[in-house]
Amino acid sequence: MDAVRVALLRDVLAGTEWLGATRRFAGALRGSVVSHGGGLLLVGTREYEPWHLAAHLMDEATWSGTPELAPTLVRHDARPSDPAHLAVGLGRLEAARRGETLLVVAPGEPAAPLLERVSDARRAGATLLSLGPGAGELPALAHETLAVPDGAELDLDTVQHLVGAAAGENALPPSRGRPFRDRLSRLADLLTAPPPARW
Repeated sequence: MDAVRVALLRDVLAGTEWLGATRRFAGALRGSVVSHGGGLLLVGTREYEPWHLAAHLMDEATWSGTPELAPTLVRHDARPSDPAHLAVGLGRLEAARRGETLLVVAPGEPAAPLLERVSDARRAGATLLSLGPGAGELPALAHETLAVPDGAELDLDTVQHLVGAAAGENALPPSRGRPFRDRLSRLADLLTAPPPARW
């Protein structure tokens, strides 16, 4: 989903709680990784790996000038023969320490083995964020949660697009001026806004 589609989606969602909720969650994510200098681990469940969010955060890290947003995708079935960016397995969670941020994306309550690793990472000092279930052990462990329950107006994939876009939008602009992505987003917002009322 590109910047224009995200702007259109935001227009459609104006007046709902989703815009504020995704921006608050993205702000917590950005604040955690920037204040600690990076170290973002992104993990899903065995059945649901958050590929799209990983890609969007990589893009936002580049476009916003916030390299700390670039995640390490932690995979359940990673193999040493996989490309380096896909070969990080669950053992990486055991090495998580203070200063790192762990974002868990799950459509439902994760299985017990993942919850144990996540809990261990939190005890070791990692900041834990949860995107998905609104109730259960994972949200109870998390420092920050954005609930996307079954039957919500938006699905988990759409919410990930909003979070990914919002994660980079409030970054401090570089000294040479506003990043191109911010200018493009503002232009899209202006082009898709209704014309002003004339009296």
